[in-house]
Amino acid sequence: MKHEMKLKNGPFNKIKNGTKTFELRLNDEKRRKLNINDNIEFTNIKTSEKITVKIKNLHKYKSFEELYKHFDKISMGYKEDEIANYKDMEEYYSIEEQAKHGVVGIEVEVI
Repeated sequence: MKHEMKLKNGPFNKIKNGTKTFELRLNDEKRRKLNINDNIEFTNIKTSEKITVKIKNLHKYKSFEELYKHFDKISMGYKEDEIANYKDMEEYYSIEEQAKHGVVGIEVEVI
């Protein structure tokens, strides 16, 4: 099955070049339809460029705080000299949304 998602320019390019291998999302109704071996077509919201990735694994947690304990910061899209802080995800998803739906780390590879 093929899914469609949008990404900001920075995360899009990190997935494209293979440094970001986990896309972090709320595990809402849309993301619950994802399955291992499905494809996701990411669209860069700045350039409209598209890439397709294959879902290698789905890692589900109650919160981003819990998820961040299990994965290295580079695979989640941070640079080596940046501090990975789960609170960064609150820019996109509130604590209340996380409590309601949980979160998912979508492990991907570009195809």
